[in-house]
Amino acid sequence: MCGIVGYIGKHDAVPVLLDGLRRLEYRGYDSAGVAILADGKISVRKKSGRIANLTDLIAQSPVAGHVGIAHTRWATHGGVTDANAHPHSDQSGRLFLCHNGVIENYATIKEQLISEGHTFKSQTDTEVLAHLIGKEYDALASAPGTARLVKSLRSALTQVVGTYGIILMHADAPGVIVGARRGSPLVLGLGSGENFFASDVSAIVAHTREAVYLKDFDIAVLGANDFEITSLLGGASGYEVSKVEFSADDVSKGSYAHYMLKEIHEQPETIRDAMRGRLVREEATAKLGGLGMTPQQLREVDRIILTGCGTASHAAMCGEYIIEALAHVPVEVEFASEFRYRNLPLPKDTLVFCISQSGETADTLAALREGKRKGLRVLGICNNVASTIARESDGGVYMHAGPEIGVAATKSFTSQVTIMALLGLMLGRIRHLSTTEGLRILDELEALPGKVARILAQSDHIRAVAEKYAHAKAMMFLGRQFNYPAALEGALKMKEISYIHASGYPSAELKHGVIALITPEVPSVFIAPEDSVFEKNVSNIEEVKARKGPIIAVGTEGCDRIAKVADDVLWIPECPDYLSPILASIPLQLLAYYTAVHLGCDVDKPRNLAKSVTVE
Repeated sequence: MCGIVGYIGKHDAVPVLLDGLRRLEYRGYDSAGVAILADGKISVRKKSGRIANLTDLIAQSPVAGHVGIAHTRWATHGGVTDANAHPHSDQSGRLFLCHNGVIENYATIKEQLISEGHTFKSQTDTEVLAHLIGKEYDALASAPGTARLVKSLRSALTQVVGTYGIILMHADAPGVIVGARRGSPLVLGLGSGENFFASDVSAIVAHTREAVYLKDFDIAVLGANDFEITSLLGGASGYEVSKVEFSADDVSKGSYAHYMLKEIHEQPETIRDAMRGRLVREEATAKLGGLGMTPQQLREVDRIILTGCGTASHAAMCGEYIIEALAHVPVEVEFASEFRYRNLPLPKDTLVFCISQSGETADTLAALREGKRKGLRVLGICNNVASTIARESDGGVYMHAGPEIGVAATKSFTSQVTIMALLGLMLGRIRHLSTTEGLRILDELEALPGKVARILAQSDHIRAVAEKYAHAKAMMFLGRQFNYPAALEGALKMKEISYIHASGYPSAELKHGVIALITPEVPSVFIAPEDSVFEKNVSNIEEVKARKGPIIAVGTEGCDRIAKVADDVLWIPECPDYLSPILASIPLQLLAYYTAVHLGCDVDKPRNLAKSVTVE
C-alpha cells in the first residue's frame, strides 16, 4: 500500500526520493511528501494528490540535502489532506517519521500525550507514533545522538500495538536514518557511498542491485557507508544480502500505454516461466522441489486448504477444481481474511497453501501464521522470493512472473493457476494418473503459451467489443465448473479499473434470483467454451436472450453454435476443461482494460485501490 523511500549519501536526496516515489505509484496513494536534512535542520514538503503536485511544490519552494525520507500515503486514519500526508514530526519538530501500517492503540497513546502537553497537527496514527518516539528521546537527554535515537525508538515500539514499516531521522543525528519493521515490508538498498531504505525494492532498483530484506522486529541504522541491524529486544539480528533479480527496465512500461497492458502481453512468457524446469517428461509429471516434501509425505496428505485474497482467492478456487479433478484430493478454499477467525477442523494431514503475489499480504500472512500455530505444514505460492511469506512458510513455489506494477493483477493470476495445474498433475501422478494421462497433460501445459499468444493477437477485436459496451451501467459474468472462478475474476477486473458494477455468478444460478437483473442495458458475459457443460451454458444464454439481455461470450475457436446465440464472441483456442480458466481470463483482462481506457479511467492506479494490501 503506502510507499516509503529513504536516502543517505553523496547526491542530492530530492531527485532520488521523487524517483523512488514515482516507482511506487502503482501501490496506490492519495498524498506524498519528503523531509530533507541539511545544516542541522529538517525541511518538509508534502501535498495531497499526485506526486506531480509534490514536485510542483518543491519547484516553487526548493529544498536540498544529502539525507532524506519520503512517503506516498494511502489514507487509513484521517482524510486526504496536506496535514495528514507524511512525513510527520514529533513535538520538537526535529524528528520526522514515515510509516506504513496501523498503530491500533494510537487513540489511548494520544490521550496520554495530550494530557502531557503534546499538540497534534493531523488526524493520523503516525503522528502519534512520532510524538511517542520524540517523548522517549527527550527522556534520554544524556545519551549521544544515534544511540539515543535507537533507544527511544526501541522503547516506543514496545508500547505500540499494530503493524509498522517505518523510517525516521532526527536533526541531532544527521549521519543516519533509522528504520524498523513489524508486519509491513522494509528493505535496505546497499550502494557505494550511499544507502537506501524502501518499502519495495522496485523503488531503488535504478540505484542498487543489492538488498537486505528486514525481518519482523528488526531495527536498522543506515549510514552512507555502513549499516547495522539489531532486534527490537536487543542484540544483533542475522541478515542476508540478496541480489535484486530485476532491473529498472523490468519496471518500466516500455512501448506500452500502461503497465497493465504490458503485463497482459507478458503472459505467454510468464506462464512459460512458471513451468520452466518443472515439467519432467521421463516421469510424465511435474516436479516442485521447493515444497520440501517427499512423494510419501505428499501421498499422506488427505486434505488441502488454499487461501488468499482478491485475485489470489480466485486462483485458489481454480486450484480447487483442478486439483480435485486431476488428483482426487479434497480441496477447500478459505478467504485469508477469515481463516484465523474461524474455528476450522484441521486434521494433522491437512496441507495449507497461502497464495500471494507480493508475499506480504497482511491477511494471507496472518493465515500462514495461524496454520503454523495449529501445527500444520504451510506452503507459500508467491512472486517474491525474499518476501515474508516466502521466509516464514515451510516451503513453496516461486512464480517467476517478474514485477507486476499494475494494481489490477493479470499475469500473477495466470501464473498462480498454472502452478495449480502443476500441483494437480504432480499429486495425480503419485496417486492414480497413468503415464499416458500425465504426458497428455504435459502436452497441454506446454501448448499454453502459444495459445495465449493467439488470444492476444485478437486485441483489436476485443477493443471493439469493449467500446461497444463501455457505457453499460452494470455487467454480469457467468461461468460453470472450472470457469466459475474465471467469471469472478473477470468481474473483479471490470469493476477494479472501469468502475462499472460487475458481478460473477455460476451460470446455473441464473434462475435462482440473478435473472431478475437482466435488461437490455445489462450485458452478460458468458464463459462458454466447448467443455462438459457447454450445452448447459447455451441453455442459460438462451434464457438471457429471451429477456433481451446482450450476450458477450468467451467461446472456443470455430464453434458455430456459440456464434449464433451470442451478440459478440471473444475466441479462445480449444483446451482441456482444467486449463480453460487460464485462457478465458486473457480476453476478460483485455475487455476490462479497453473498457477502462475508453472511459478515460486511470488504468494502472484505480481509485481507492492499492497493489499490496499490507494492513488488515
